[in-house]
Amino acid sequence: MINKNSMINKKPTRQYTSLLCLFSLMGALLLGCGASDNNQTANSNTAASTKTSEAATTRAYTDYKGHTVDIPTTPGRIAYFGENYGDLLVLGVQAVGTSTSMIEGKIYEKKVQNVSDLGFPIDLEKTLALQPDLIITADTDEKQYAALSKIAPTIMFDTFAPLNERLVHLGDIVNKKKTAEDWLAQYKIKEAEMWSKLQAKGVKPGETASVFTYYPGDRLFVMARTGLSQILYEKNGLKPTPLIQKALDEDKGFVQLSQEVIGQYAGDRIFILSTPSSEAQQSTEQLMKSKLWLQLPAVKQGHVYMQDIGKTESDASTREWLLEELPKLIK
Repeated sequence: MINKNSMINKKPTRQYTSLLCLFSLMGALLLGCGASDNNQTANSNTAASTKTSEAATTRAYTDYKGHTVDIPTTPGRIAYFGENYGDLLVLGVQAVGTSTSMIEGKIYEKKVQNVSDLGFPIDLEKTLALQPDLIITADTDEKQYAALSKIAPTIMFDTFAPLNERLVHLGDIVNKKKTAEDWLAQYKIKEAEMWSKLQAKGVKPGETASVFTYYPGDRLFVMARTGLSQILYEKNGLKPTPLIQKALDEDKGFVQLSQEVIGQYAGDRIFILSTPSSEAQQSTEQLMKSKLWLQLPAVKQGHVYMQDIGKTESDASTREWLLEELPKLIK
């Protein structure tokens, strides 16, 4: 680079000064072109780096309803709307927001930390205020999905899917797939040990089971693809009755039925799930005093078991807890 101070000290002649000015002008032009090229190269490299960085931090994901969306590779602020929050916990993940009514009374409630209540139905304004980078929601209508998608990338998640499928999918979404696979491998070992204990206590291979619960309004349900049934009907476990198997084949979570047909669904072992509703509790008590109920083979043999419905969810945390509790329940 030309030193301006040396130019002044030498006091060049007018001719020399003219030539020097010309050379300086040419040099400036060349430097300018060089700087422009360098800037363009730098800008190009920065753009490429930014593009690479963006590509590394997001990826395309297609949910089970067919929505394809760009999601964070490793989400850091998840809003989760679904009944299986316990799945997140076994993966070591906490959401920033959820419908806390869905975790109240669950066996993992005290493990849920620093999570904001987003209400039920979902409060869109509260969700927006949390600035999530990913929203995971159970099956919902397209209007609600569109509203959530305006807040953050949104995935519709099949919370009724079998645990071994559901947890791997969730692990993939939150970049914890290996954690999910390792957890499932350990769970399978513990599950096999549990059924061995139960068979040693008199549970026979091929025995059937039914899970019933009452809801307010004198509504009686038999569980199929949800809750306690999912663990009971696993390999080496109890079997569904034919009508429950039909509901499973039709991918139903549960079936509402009248009290008069309960005998058609009742298995060799019956599980009754109690709810907090006093009305539902009264309906359950009336059923268990009825002649129809007292004539069921499972009732006569003392193979009826009561459990709090909040402790029989199908999430991974509850399923793991049930591996210890079922042998205590089935005496």
